[in-house]
Amino acid sequence: MADTLTVRDLFAHIKSTEKSSHDELHSVTLEGWVRTNRDNGSIGFIELNDGTNFRNAQIVYDKNKVSNFAEISHYLTGSAIQVKGIFVLTPEMKQPFEIRAENIVLLGGVAEDYPLQKKRHSFEFLRDISHLRPRTNTFTALYRVRSVLSMAIHEFFQERGFVYVHTPVLTANDAEGAGEVFSVVTGGKDPNAFFGKPVSLTVSGQLHVEALALAFRDVYTFGPTFRAEESNTIRHAAEFWMIEPEIAFADLKDDMDLIEACVKFCIEYVVERCPDEINFFNTMIDTSLAARLEHVAKTPFKRMPYTEAIVELKKALAEGIKFENANIEWGMDLQSEHERYITEKVIKGPVFLTDYPKEIKAFYMRQNDDGKTVAACDLLVPGIGELVGGSQREERYDLLKARMDALGNSEGLEWYLDLRRYGGCKHAGFGIGFDRFLMYITGMGNIRDVQVYPRTFGSIKY
Repeated sequence: MADTLTVRDLFAHIKSTEKSSHDELHSVTLEGWVRTNRDNGSIGFIELNDGTNFRNAQIVYDKNKVSNFAEISHYLTGSAIQVKGIFVLTPEMKQPFEIRAENIVLLGGVAEDYPLQKKRHSFEFLRDISHLRPRTNTFTALYRVRSVLSMAIHEFFQERGFVYVHTPVLTANDAEGAGEVFSVVTGGKDPNAFFGKPVSLTVSGQLHVEALALAFRDVYTFGPTFRAEESNTIRHAAEFWMIEPEIAFADLKDDMDLIEACVKFCIEYVVERCPDEINFFNTMIDTSLAARLEHVAKTPFKRMPYTEAIVELKKALAEGIKFENANIEWGMDLQSEHERYITEKVIKGPVFLTDYPKEIKAFYMRQNDDGKTVAACDLLVPGIGELVGGSQREERYDLLKARMDALGNSEGLEWYLDLRRYGGCKHAGFGIGFDRFLMYITGMGNIRDVQVYPRTFGSIKY
């Protein structure tokens, strides 16, 4: 084993020598940060984390072995240190190994007003120190899962031959048609001065990525999006990341099949690669998390038309179920409480709601033959409600143009209509809010706690 190692190296070494009883003592050097430090006057224990592994390494320092015992015993939580010592397997103890220190050097001290102490801090308190909260157990686990989930997304699509597309952040169109966008200005000047027309931050890469699907067949974009919604709910952020695939020669059924495969792949990928982190979240955040993730990963996703969901909700009202929004009528936009009732009480598992009224869905969704609904789907999962939204796109030029003209959004999107005139075909796609997906996989209840530097209405610090 090499002299200079990481905590990840040490845990990997244990796995490689689990069946051996010979490779027990090694001279090693570690560098990291003190999570806890305690002593009884003659022997001390430091929990060291170097950022390479969720679990800490236990450092044991003996008054008879180190020359600066008194100094080491006063190293505060957060201090950066270098440790040289002997690596010892301890299979009979709580931790699988420990480092018996021969020399410990302070690399970076901590001021007395360091806000992170050896106690549990509220998430509200930690939100105000986003630059320091990655050093806590919860956020160490969270941001490690965030990284792994990002890789899961790319591996899922890359393994299936999708082309990764970078769509623009600056745009002249509002894909959703809601108008809740951040306008871009330059130095307080007329917003038209730089580009010659109003420009905003993108709310979605979908329209742009559709053009690439009609050249590469299967594509995806994964990047930042922005919504200027004046909302302070636990699920809304002004800046967040979106996963938006688009598949050509595909209909709504193909779209739902891809969604189901993607969600299951990502859950299984994270659970396999982050067992310690998932166990932490299951113990400390949501004790039903592991069972719920396993259920979703192994359960076929059912499919239910929107119209049937309305019937189920009306039936629930007749049976005495209380909803905050009890005015259940066909054509309404379902609220989270309605979605959760369908997935948790009616289906008792994941379900696609399909064929929504066209009046409550975006202009680009394909109109069904009934003239009232569109080929759209929302994936509902227990514990959160809507997780993914998708649709087959309207590939028929005349119908799409008529819809856009009726809504008054044709101007500036002539290029989008061109896609239907120049070799268009049926195609479909979906969007997953990456941060909400991360909330679901970790059990975290607030979007402000899954983003490293959250941007929400009324608050921006960093």
